[in-house]
Amino acid sequence: MRSFVALLALVGAMLLVPQSAAAAVGLRVSGTRVLEANGSAFVMRGTSHAHTWYPGETSSFAGIKSLGANTVRVVLSGGRWTANSAADVAGVVSLCKQNRLICVLENHDTTGYGEQSGAYTLDQAVTYWIGLQSVLTGQENHIVINIGNEPVGNNAVTPGWTQATSAAITRMRSAGFQHLLMVDAPNWGQDWQGVMRGDASTVFNADPQKNTVFSIHMYGVYDTAAEIIAYLDAFQTAGLPLVIGEFGDMHSDGDPDENTIMAQAQSRGVGYLGWSWSGNGGGVEYLDQVTSFNAANLTSWGQRLFNGANGIRATAREATVYGGSSDTTPPSAPGGLAASGVTASGVGLSWSASSDNVGVTGYDVLRAGASGAFALVGTSGSTSFSDSGLSANTTYRYQVRARDAAGNVSAVSNTVTVTTTGGTGGGGCTAAATVQSQWGNGYVVQPVTVTNTGGSAMNGWTVTFTLPAGHTVTGSWNAAVSVSGQTVTARNLSYNGTIAPNATAGFGFQAARPGGDTSVPSGYTCQRGTS
Repeated sequence: MRSFVALLALVGAMLLVPQSAAAAVGLRVSGTRVLEANGSAFVMRGTSHAHTWYPGETSSFAGIKSLGANTVRVVLSGGRWTANSAADVAGVVSLCKQNRLICVLENHDTTGYGEQSGAYTLDQAVTYWIGLQSVLTGQENHIVINIGNEPVGNNAVTPGWTQATSAAITRMRSAGFQHLLMVDAPNWGQDWQGVMRGDASTVFNADPQKNTVFSIHMYGVYDTAAEIIAYLDAFQTAGLPLVIGEFGDMHSDGDPDENTIMAQAQSRGVGYLGWSWSGNGGGVEYLDQVTSFNAANLTSWGQRLFNGANGIRATAREATVYGGSSDTTPPSAPGGLAASGVTASGVGLSWSASSDNVGVTGYDVLRAGASGAFALVGTSGSTSFSDSGLSANTTYRYQVRARDAAGNVSAVSNTVTVTTTGGTGGGGCTAAATVQSQWGNGYVVQPVTVTNTGGSAMNGWTVTFTLPAGHTVTGSWNAAVSVSGQTVTARNLSYNGTIAPNATAGFGFQAARPGGDTSVPSGYTCQRGTS
């Protein structure tokens, strides 16, 4: 993220690498994963806190922990802003440890080098870290050193990102640092030119300890699922470790797809850190997750990040160094995945139970189209799952995997392929919903607009969609609504079933949800001629 007084600029074949070297101590990488010293997998789930601008907000560490995070990324400065001294940084590390948080310490001085006035080089950032070495040595189990935030803007610099980052890592190791190092991408962290993606193996191999994790910042460049999946796929295919070091739910350069970011991170075991706890300015105040550093006053972005689907509270696992589970054994793969009850908009899935040395806590259901990557579409506490909101006459593939309380995931099950049945009538129809208003434990969706996309008038329509877990429909209008499980079916009434080509009809509903849950229904599909 740029400094709080500037907006982010508008943006528009790797080799497999060896395992981490034996010299690495504390937190370390192994293939695509981050491990603790005892070999337990650790997946970062947390946020950033702007300590360098708000050094008095020390209660933020406890607040971040109270919402379920296992990691906090702490903004520091070596002189571009008021420098954080060794004593101050020692206090930060102590606060992280007191609150059982892994501490990612980042030097913000490098933000936008080559484009933003006053930005420091990565070499200057390393000099700052060397000045702090006395308070960082011995904390390898508890801290990660993020050498420099967004170290290159959109302008070309010399030396370039690859050379400067490799040199910074080499100098850190020569100085004796044993810590897990984190390096940010160029292009204000978003790597829209693909420099980090293309040169990551070169940079990784510049580390004699092979103990560097790459950090991508996902804002407006990552506003589609395809862009997010392609970037994560590149690192997964190369066997290189990656975290999503920053992201938000909106931004001045575009609207990030935070739902896909979080779902993909969870399904792949990739860490993510939202930006940022509180205190944003310069036009990006919407990125605050809480108001006035108060954990009890979550913003809509904070609710999404901490309490939403694939959010921090549901997916974070405390580091074992603080007493979290040291279980590293994954469950066995589920077997016998089968489909039944295929309709135009849904399918039922069932499978045989997995086993685990401690206990299976649930199953992740993965879905893909006829081709392409699988993505998490839901979870189940039993050995069955109903997927709804599908498109008619469309091929889908499914897999299932098991997980345990320590966050270990099994290998995937067999793949089952289904093709939904076709709708009726000549041509098609679509359904699009607008959330008119929402409050702590409820919301109104109005209108749900039904559009005749066919070439002839349609006489009747049926819309289906999925309610998030725990949600209930409390009222509806302009449609006959029925609910089965979490699947809602809305059918036209006598006066709004006939729709001419390119014309529309609409209905609405009100729903209740658990307090703190900000999710809304999804997967709206339409069939014609079935009233």
